[in-house]
Amino acid sequence: MIFSKRKTDPSFNVEPVIERVSSVIGPGINWRGDLRGRGGIRIEGTFEGELAIDGLVVVGESGKVTCELLKAEALIVAGQVRGNIQTKRLEIRATGRIWGDVVTESFSSEDGAFLRGQMRMEEKLDLDLSAPASEPAAAVAAEDKHASEDAQASTQTTMPVIVRDEKPDQEDESGKIPSPWAN
Repeated sequence: MIFSKRKTDPSFNVEPVIERVSSVIGPGINWRGDLRGRGGIRIEGTFEGELAIDGLVVVGESGKVTCELLKAEALIVAGQVRGNIQTKRLEIRATGRIWGDVVTESFSSEDGAFLRGQMRMEEKLDLDLSAPASEPAAAVAAEDKHASEDAQASTQTTMPVIVRDEKPDQEDESGKIPSPWAN
């Protein structure tokens, strides 16, 4: 059957649909701490801490992320990221800036994108985004208690403020404008 009219079905490798953005850290919001979970998040404000998301992470043009390691199924960077990245799919937009090393399966960038660091491409990347199951509930509860105590302590912190009576644009008798930091 050399000339048989066998029809073969075309096979396509369809990527799973990545969840849409369901949470937003908006402009003017400063988040400090770890963020883990499932779903999509868009960061337009400032984020400092660890980020591990089983889904899509979008760092918008006004977004600034600082972390040791950012893990996500997919990452789109139009703002700034300082830290190492592990993701299955990375896209750096023209306004995107990354300072750190990247491990990814798929990479794309627009003209003008910036990356300072090393990039390693892998055929298959295991991100291990599930919550650690080895932690007992008591350890998690103790960690939550310490976190709430830290939050209370940080709200009670006071900083000294120096107030001067003179206006900064007034000259003293020598003709110089005094420094607001001088005693």
